[in-house]
Amino acid sequence: MLVDERDRTLGACDKFRAHREALLHRAVSVLLFDGPRLILQQRANGKYHSPGLWSNTCCGHPRLGEAPHHAARRRLREELNVRAALRRVLVFQYRAQVAPDLAENEVDHVFVGEYSGRIDAAADEVQAIRRMSLADLEGVDRSGFTQWLFLILDACRTQGVKLPA
Repeated sequence: MLVDERDRTLGACDKFRAHREALLHRAVSVLLFDGPRLILQQRANGKYHSPGLWSNTCCGHPRLGEAPHHAARRRLREELNVRAALRRVLVFQYRAQVAPDLAENEVDHVFVGEYSGRIDAAADEVQAIRRMSLADLEGVDRSGFTQWLFLILDACRTQGVKLPA
């Protein structure tokens, strides 16, 4: 869904065009915690941008007319085959160049939840799962991670969102 800076729906286009033309669109991001550790996914090598990079638990885009919390739960099921209670903690706008010809320009609805069960990730979406504390994430070489993971964590920190530590 294409949106304006106040997250009002303007229309729709396919995600490839939105990323090629850096059009502002709505997104959802999920941070699931297993105790104090954030569940991270390594994006599948077949993804059209940011393949093989470690990222937040899952993310995606609402369909036209789909509420962000429904999209977050749907993407959690589609990517990781997980069901978990989620709460929206933040809505913020960011822009990140993810490839020479692709950019994320999103109003991102960030959801947080807890999960400690089995994860059966979809192979076309995710190639690996790992859990890391937020403290351990602060010291990593960021080149192996998506830009938006750290933008989300920084936005949570600056907005005063309490995350498990």
